[in-house]
Amino acid sequence: MKLKKLTALMLAGLMTFGLAACGSESGSASNTGGSAADSTGSSVADNGGSGSELSGKLTVWTLADDLIKFAEYFEEKNPGVEVEVITIEPGEYPTKVETALLGGDSSVDIIVGEPKMLQSMYDAEFFANLDDFGAKDYDGKIVDYVWEVGQDDEGIQRAISYQITPVGIFYRRDIAEKVFGYSDPESVGALFADYDAIVETGRTLKENGYRIFGSTAETQHFKGLSSWVIDGKLNVDPQRYEYMDLAVQLYQEDLTAYAQQWTTPWYQAMKGPITMLTDETQWNFWGTDEEAVANYEAGAAGGEQTEVFAYGLPAWGVLTLRDNCDGTSGSWGVCAGPAYGYDGGTYIGISELSKNKDLAWEFVKFCTLNEETADWWIEVSQGDTVSLISALEKHAEDTNEVYGGQQLYKFWQEQASHIDLSGVTEYDTTIDGAWGNAITAIQKGEKTKEEAIEAFYEEVSTLCPDIVIER
Repeated sequence: MKLKKLTALMLAGLMTFGLAACGSESGSASNTGGSAADSTGSSVADNGGSGSELSGKLTVWTLADDLIKFAEYFEEKNPGVEVEVITIEPGEYPTKVETALLGGDSSVDIIVGEPKMLQSMYDAEFFANLDDFGAKDYDGKIVDYVWEVGQDDEGIQRAISYQITPVGIFYRRDIAEKVFGYSDPESVGALFADYDAIVETGRTLKENGYRIFGSTAETQHFKGLSSWVIDGKLNVDPQRYEYMDLAVQLYQEDLTAYAQQWTTPWYQAMKGPITMLTDETQWNFWGTDEEAVANYEAGAAGGEQTEVFAYGLPAWGVLTLRDNCDGTSGSWGVCAGPAYGYDGGTYIGISELSKNKDLAWEFVKFCTLNEETADWWIEVSQGDTVSLISALEKHAEDTNEVYGGQQLYKFWQEQASHIDLSGVTEYDTTIDGAWGNAITAIQKGEKTKEEAIEAFYEEVSTLCPDIVIER
C-alpha cells in the first residue's frame, strides 16, 4: 500500500505532544541511534500467554517510556522474543516516522500515537488494519472512547491504548480542611463546579494565603469538548469565551502562583510551600534537576510564600504527583472538574510496512487486551488507569494511599463514561494553540480581548487555510 505524505497538521500535533505525554517523561531513549535495526523473522502460534511458542524480534518506536516496561514483561513471558524499544524525543518523532515509512523502512514494527495526532497518521496510512487480525472480537472489552479513538473514519481499528486519560482536579485534602472545613471529593468538587465557582474558590484561598492553581494552564483541560470545526467552518462556542475570561481573571487577580506547568516550582509545589513567582520570572525554571531547582530557589529568594491547592490533570497525573509529593503524600484527593475531557494516552499500532505483523499483533494484544498484563501494570505503575474494562471492574474497590485511600479506578472509569468524541477534529491542536496565544496576550496586557480574538482569526486563517472563517 502506498503511504500518503504527512500533513502539516500531523506535524503540529506531534511537535506539541508535550513534556509529560502519558504520565511518563518523554525523551529518554533505550536506544538513541538513527534507524532501528532490521527485525528478524518471527513465528506466532498462540496469544502470547504461554511464552514458549512465540519467537522473533520486534522493534518499537514510542514517545513515552512505559513501553520499555511492557516490552520487558513481554520478553519475560515469551523468552523466544526480543523487543527493541526506542523512545524518541517528541520533536524528532514526526521526522523519523515520515522518513522511515515513506522511505519504505520495514524494520519498525510497532508505532504509537497520541489522540490529537492519530487522525493524520490514519490518513497517512501509517497504521496497519488491526481488524485483519481479529480486533473486532474485542469490541466492548475496552472503555468506549479509547476504542473509538483507535478507529479511522471508516471504523477500522488501527490502534489501541492500554490506559484511559479522563481529566480531573487533584487537590490537597489538608488545605481543604483548613480553609473550607471539609475534604471529601464530592464537596470539594462543588468548589470547581463551574468557572464562577473556580474564581470564588481562588479568591477564598488567596485570602487564606494559598493559591488555587500553580498557573492558569491547570484549567486548560476543562474548556469543554465542543468542536472547533463544523461542516468546514470555524466554530467558536460561547464556552470558549467563558473559558478565556476565566483564564484571564485567574491571572490578573493574582489567584495562581505563576508556577507554569512542568517547571521546577510547579513540581516543588507538590511537596509543600513555594515562593511566589512573578509575571516576568514564571518561565525561567524548567525541569526537576538540581541545577533547575537551585536556579529557582535563587531567583525566587525573598518572595511571598504560598502553597498550591490543586492541579488540573488527566488520570496519569496520579503518577506525576506520586513521584513529586514528598511531604504531602496521603494528603491528596481527586474530584471532578467543571467539564469532562481527556488528554494524552499512548495508542499502540502496527506499522503498515512491518514484516512481522503477526508477532506485532501479539504484542499489541499483550499490552492492551490481556487482563494479566493489566493487573501487572496497575501494580507496577502504582496508579495508572488501564482501559481494559474487566480489569477496571476487578480493581474498582482498590484504594490509593497517596490519595487518602480514595478508590481512583472507579472514579476515573465513571469520568471516562462521559467523554464525547463527536467534536474532535484534526485541527484541534493547531486551533487550541492559537486560542492559547490569544489568552496569553490578554493576560499580559499586550492586547485587548477584541484585538486578541482578531489575531486568533488571523492565525487560524494562516495555519488552516482550508477552514471557512466567518467573523
